[in-house]
Amino acid sequence: MKNFFKGIVVGLGGVAPGLSGSVLMVIFGLYQKTIECISSILNFKKLKENLKFLIPLGIGMVGGVVLFSNAVNYLLSNFEVYTRFAFLGLILGTLPLLNKEVKKEGFKPIFYVVIVVCFALGLWILYGNRFFTTVENPNTLQSFVLGLSVAGSYIVPGVDSAAILNALGLYQIWLDITSVKVLDLGILIPTAIGLGVGVLGISFVINRLLKRFYTATFSVIFGLFLSVIPSVIVEMKTKITIGFNSYTIGGIIAVILGFFVSLYLSDISENNKRIKKLFNKE
Repeated sequence: MKNFFKGIVVGLGGVAPGLSGSVLMVIFGLYQKTIECISSILNFKKLKENLKFLIPLGIGMVGGVVLFSNAVNYLLSNFEVYTRFAFLGLILGTLPLLNKEVKKEGFKPIFYVVIVVCFALGLWILYGNRFFTTVENPNTLQSFVLGLSVAGSYIVPGVDSAAILNALGLYQIWLDITSVKVLDLGILIPTAIGLGVGVLGISFVINRLLKRFYTATFSVIFGLFLSVIPSVIVEMKTKITIGFNSYTIGGIIAVILGFFVSLYLSDISENNKRIKKLFNKE
């Protein structure tokens, strides 16, 4: 049951700008177990155990995407500045955990170069080479790529589906699908196939890379994740000016709240113990 509720929160990463579902899985300690279960899904000896772990998590993630998509749409439409700054805070709060993951196994100075190169590559992909204008009626290939891109954001920590889909011109279509505004099977079926192929294929590759090149893989992931952070603010439609006004004050508060919520979630069990000890002392 815990995995179901964690899955709901992970679903937020599929629709929130800048926030990766896979990073949320890292935060909840679900990532490597999820990758191993998916990549060995055809191992019938472990099938029952794998499905017992994956089914509640998967149902929760789907529920989270549907639940949060309408809320994110509403908040971005009506409170864009505060919403984006809150997401920025959530993202910044994940950095200490990702930094810890990168340096967990044999980190060397050369990996700083990998991080910087991947950071620059990510910036070029997102801002220097916007592939398409906004797509309103995707064809079969575009729908397949949509599903593949979303799968990638859940499997590869640091790859944000909102940023990638914005670059491909497919973000609005994804929001419309998750908020059940699109019921066209010509779009839904290729998207679902893309999701399935992406989840299985990318999980298999990432699982092998993490086992053989753990630090290098997480260095690439960390660099890509850093490159996505500016998109949360760059994509903002509302124009704001720096100064003493409601937008900047509210934005700062939203960043701080988001940051501490993310830090709390990154080690929720230990933080709950600390809170209990604090109240017991009083």
